[in-house]
Amino acid sequence: MIIIVMGVSGSGKTTVGKLLAESLGWTFSDADAFHSPENVENMRRGIPLTETDRKPWLEALQAAIKQWLQENTNVVLACSALKDSYRQFLLVDSERIKLVYLKGSYDLIQKRLQERQNHYMPEILLQSQFDALEEPLNTIYIDIAQSPQAIVQNIKTVLQI
Repeated sequence: MIIIVMGVSGSGKTTVGKLLAESLGWTFSDADAFHSPENVENMRRGIPLTETDRKPWLEALQAAIKQWLQENTNVVLACSALKDSYRQFLLVDSERIKLVYLKGSYDLIQKRLQERQNHYMPEILLQSQFDALEEPLNTIYIDIAQSPQAIVQNIKTVLQI
């Protein structure tokens, strides 16, 4: 099974994803690692990515997902997956891929980004993330106002794992 933990930057995808993977004994992967150095540099400089920038990133993610499924590797993937078209591209097996949306207010996430250190995604790009976000339908919504441990427990309860 693959669990994609999605949301805007600062919603807790990596923190929650790592805790969830650890609690399940699964592999954790961060979609940020699939970005090209050029994409990372653009984001670091506060330049939002274009659809052209994202295409190779999405293709690399899809290839990894297909490989994990083929190998029956259980993975928690932290991935923004902001648009429905991105999610549809990544959800290559709806039975074995589950989507968890970490939902939070702009103010809460902005506060988190202001406190975060050593990350290439600057706070200035938060508005572009919310502008691009197409909230998913028929998925697991988790309120990020809770502690990461409570969020992990909620995910496990809902997915019955």
